[in-house]
Order: sequence, then structure tokens, then C-alpha cells
Amino acid sequence: MRWDPTRYAAFADDRARPFHDLVAQIAWPAGAGQEAPRRVVDLGCGPGTLTATLAARWPSASVVGIDSSAQMLASAPTGPGLSFELGSIEDWTPGPTDDVVVTNAALQWVPSHVSLLPRWLDAMPSGSWFAMQVPGNFGSPSHALMRSVAASGPWAPALAGVLREDPVLDPAGYLGIMLDAGFEARAWETTYAQLLPGVDPVLDWVRGTGLRPALQALDAADPSGALTGAYEAEYAAALRSAYPAGAHGTVYPFRRVFAVGRKP
Repeated sequence: MRWDPTRYAAFADDRARPFHDLVAQIAWPAGAGQEAPRRVVDLGCGPGTLTATLAARWPSASVVGIDSSAQMLASAPTGPGLSFELGSIEDWTPGPTDDVVVTNAALQWVPSHVSLLPRWLDAMPSGSWFAMQVPGNFGSPSHALMRSVAASGPWAPALAGVLREDPVLDPAGYLGIMLDAGFEARAWETTYAQLLPGVDPVLDWVRGTGLRPALQALDAADPSGALTGAYEAEYAAALRSAYPAGAHGTVYPFRRVFAVGRKP
């Protein structure tokens, strides 16, 4: 899937908050027998801006961001100990020095991630940390309307089967996976009340993330953009009703699911 780094960065502060809340739960060192992690991996790093904060936190570590989008990595920052690799999450395997693995808002794009997680956790070294966060808003009006509008109208054939209904587990599901792998773990969820500015801000938000598969399918079916425009117009009208603008902007509740674990 082709990504647009500029569109993704339009709400950078709101997208960054869950990452920082996630990483804050990694209490290194914790009996690992070393002062700093040897290697830190940001799995599905996007443009790498947040990966750079991991290098600042652990300046003696080798910090690598991995992403499948060349467009995203083209804008990645540079710095001491910081590197980036083009690659798919499905093909990744933890190495013997991968002491910290962070994956933020990426696993929802990997249908096989629930089966991959136990293998990753088993391969990680003793004392290592695994921290993950995924959006849990697939039942919210923004995503339910995305799917229901997609199922009606002239765009329906192009969008059949494109939008997945619920690609992630609840906190208890991820907690169970970590505990079964022998990790000391915790899991939780948080709903962020995001205040978005502008006209049709919820549409602008999902254009950078969840709507990407639909937009790509519509562009392929009708390169003129007419089908995309018609779909977005109907979807935008539904979003305005579901998320009315207030005096201070549009409040967009966004649920996130977190799990963090340490391998004894």
C-alpha cells in the first residue's frame, strides 16, 4: 500500500501521544544485567520521527526502524546510532541482541500478527522488552461508516472486501499472548479525546491511515478520481453528522490498545 508521509504527519502531535505513553512503560534496566539495551527495533516505524526519540533515550544502543514503505522512509531522520531498513513486518524475526522492540500503530495492517507474536516473543533474548500499541477504534462511527458507505453506491464493487472489520484483539487478548510466552506483562486501553481543527477533520485524519486501502482501490478502479470524490463526499456527510463541530473544534474519540511485557 502506498503511503503519503505529508498527509500522515498532518496530525503529528495526536499520533505521537500513544507512542510516548507506550514507551514510558518500558522500565529499562530491570534486572537485565546491562546498563542499556544493545539493539532497539521500531517495527513499522513510518517516517521515523518517533524512532529518533528512542535513539535519544538510549544513546549507546543501535536503534533501527523497519518499515515496508519506501515513501515513509525517504523522509526518515539521521543521527548517531540510528538507522532504517526497508522490509515487511511479516518477514522480520528478532535477533539475539534485540533487547527492546516497539511497534506503534502498525500491527493492525498485518493480518497474521496474532500468530506471529508468540514466535517473536519466544525468539527474544532474556531480559528483553516488547511494547505494542494498535488502534482499537474499528467499531467506532468513523470506521463503521467507512464500511457501510463503501458497501453502497457505484463504488461498492471496487471496495468489496477491502476494509477489514476488526483486525485487532482487545487488551486481554494481547495480555494472554504475552503471559503464555512467559513474559511479565500488562495491557490496557485508552480513549483519547482528540480535538481536531478545520473542515471535515475526521475525514482528513482517516485519509492518512485507515482510509488508505479504500482510496488506493478506488484510484485503481477509476484513475479519473470521480469515484473517489463521490465516495468521499457521501462519507464526509455521514462523518459530519456523527462528529459535529463544536465551538472549539471537532472532538474525535480514539481508542488505543496497549500491551507491554518483559521476558525474565
